[in-house]
Parts: sequence; C-alpha cells; structure tokens
Amino acid sequence: MGEPMARKKLRLGVLLSGGGRTFQNILDRAASGRLDVKPVVVVASRVCRGLDLARQAGVPAHLVVKKDFPDVESYSAPITAIFDAAGVDLVVMAGFLSFWRIPEQYAGRVVNIHPALLPSFGGHGMFGHHVHEAALAAGVKVSGCTVHFVTNEYDVGPIIVQKAVPVLEGDTADSLAARVFEQECEAMPEALQLLAEGRVHVEGRATRIAPRPRRSTPRSQPRG
Repeated sequence: MGEPMARKKLRLGVLLSGGGRTFQNILDRAASGRLDVKPVVVVASRVCRGLDLARQAGVPAHLVVKKDFPDVESYSAPITAIFDAAGVDLVVMAGFLSFWRIPEQYAGRVVNIHPALLPSFGGHGMFGHHVHEAALAAGVKVSGCTVHFVTNEYDVGPIIVQKAVPVLEGDTADSLAARVFEQECEAMPEALQLLAEGRVHVEGRATRIAPRPRRSTPRSQPRG
C-alpha cells in the first residue's frame, strides 16, 4: 500500500502590526502537525517583530504603511494584490491595527481575534488594553476572547469560537490581558482547524459548527 494522502492545508495570509505572538502560535501549531494550515504570506502595517518572525520562518513578508497612501481604498489595493498573488484561502488578522477594506472576493474569508466576548467591548478604537480597561470599568465578572469573521464594519461579523475567563478581584488591564491571551492561544487554532475541516457554516449573522465526520470502521472480511 502507498503512503496515505496528506490533508490539504489552508493557505493563510496574515495581517499584523506588532510582536506577532498570534502568528508565532499559528506557526508552531502548524509545524507540529496540530493545525492544517500553511502561512504563505504576511503583510505588516508597520515595522515590527512580526515581520522578523515571518522572515525567520521563510514566509514572504511585506510592509504596507498606511501613511504612505492618501485613503483607505489606495491603501487596501496593494494588500489585496499581495493576497491574490499568493493564492491565499483565508486571511487572518493577528493584531492588525490598520483598516483593510475587504473586497468582495474575500467576503467570508477573513477572520480576526478580539480580546473580549463580542458583542461586548467591540467597535472602532477598541483594541488591546482599551478593551480590558473598558471591561474592568464596566465591572464585568467574565471576559474572554472571540474569533469571528471580519466584515467592513468593526467587530460585527459572525462568531466562530469564544473562550471565557473570570475577572478576578484586584485585576488590572495587564493581568486580565494575560489571562485572556492564554485563551486566545487556544481559540484561534481551534477556529482555524474548524475552517480547515470545512465545518463552519454561516447562517445569517450566526455560525453553525458541523460535527467531525465519524471514521468508518472497516468491515471484517469473511474467512475463506
């Protein structure tokens, strides 16, 4: 018998603006065989450690700086062209702080991770510590993270995976952020694997997750 066929890996384009921790997590899990994805190109909105991580991993990396363009449309066009040329199946926003206007051909093919339980504490300007400070100011007892599809409106796309964490007495934005990030490291790979397996189906503003197909048990052969 020949070797079993390898499963097709989802080709990822990655958008980032900072240290690249989410991107590194994806790289590590893909390399270990726990995630059926392959990052094929990275676009950064500014010079950052994430660019260095991509180059060290042998992933083509591009710098597209917002201030070099007069408007959102002209800024978005080269990003779209990079993803088109790389033949990406899915775009992952991994701490991307600029606005890429998603063209029609990428509708339903872009995901983001947000450090709160959407629809709470989302919207324009709600990123990083701003989110955790807002959660603490509101006195919530539970926070967490959300992986969702991205539209051209901030933080309203269909939710794929959420993970919750308790908000503890004495929490600061830093301590809450650290606890949430631990769950982000689980939520994004979980969502990407669901997408790689074709198990995420959008119905209106919600998603439905199909069960994993059960492996068939070979029938025993009759004895001769």
